[in-house]
Amino acid sequence: MTVKIVDASLSSFDQVFSKFKADAPNFNSNFILFLADNEPSTNLSWCPDCVRAEPVIYKKLEESEANVALLRAYVGDRPTWRNPAHPWRTDSNFKLTGVPTLVRWEKDAITGRVEDHEAHLPTKIDALLASAK
Repeated sequence: MTVKIVDASLSSFDQVFSKFKADAPNFNSNFILFLADNEPSTNLSWCPDCVRAEPVIYKKLEESEANVALLRAYVGDRPTWRNPAHPWRTDSNFKLTGVPTLVRWEKDAITGRVEDHEAHLPTKIDALLASAK
């Protein structure tokens, strides 16, 4: 049906995430996609896994029969992401270990996730979408 996409950086995440959570009841499914930033010189992601997974994820979300909200959360440049103290690595909710990571958000909690090494696999995304119904 429809996919509403909102973007957040590290610096804007708290404000955007608050609105995302407030709007969540208006959608059948709510997802957060953690991604690497684009390199300013190329306008392409520095993360090859993100480049491979993003088109697959978007296609699957668009094919969904549900009204979907997607928050794209950009983790920063490579040095920022590689820092073990990165806020989303240490956050008790997110506990990120890699990008891209797609999580299903329901009732103020993560209820499913597809990690970086499998985020490009249509069957894994389908399973995450199916469990959100």
